[in-house]
Amino acid sequence: MPRADPASNDPSPNQPIRRFDVFAEYTRQERREKGFPEDQAKGYVIWLAKVVASRRFGQKSSSDGKYSSKKDEHEEEPKFRSVGDELQTDEIFDHDIIDRMGPGFYDAVFVPAITEARAVGKSYETIRDTIRHGWKLARGASR
Repeated sequence: MPRADPASNDPSPNQPIRRFDVFAEYTRQERREKGFPEDQAKGYVIWLAKVVASRRFGQKSSSDGKYSSKKDEHEEEPKFRSVGDELQTDEIFDHDIIDRMGPGFYDAVFVPAITEARAVGKSYETIRDTIRHGWKLARGASR
C-alpha cells in the first residue's frame, strides 16, 4: 500500500490519520460504486461517521436522518442529513477530512491506499489501523 516516505516526494498528512478518516473514505468509495453522486456520497459518509463516532463514545446523536435498514421503497433518501443543527454536506467532508490531512496527501496517498485495499477485497475492519501505521506527520505540522 502506498505510504508517505520522508525519503520520497510523497506528501505527508498535516494531522494524524484517524479511524474516522479511513471509515469515511472507505464508505465514500462504496457509495460512489453504488452510483451515488460525489456530493451525496461525501455528505452521507460524513454524517454516518459522526453518528457512529457519537454512539461509540456514548453520546446520543440528534440526527434528522435516522439510519434504518428498513426503508420504504418509495421513500427517497435525503440529499444531506444533519447532526445536531449542522447539515452534513460534501463541503463538511472536504473540511473535516481532506483539508485536515491536506489535499496533496489525500489525493496522492490516502485515496489510492484505500482504493487498493478495497480492490483486493479488504474490509474496513481489516485496514482501519494497519493502513495508517506508516503515515508520519509533515514536518512542522501541529498536533
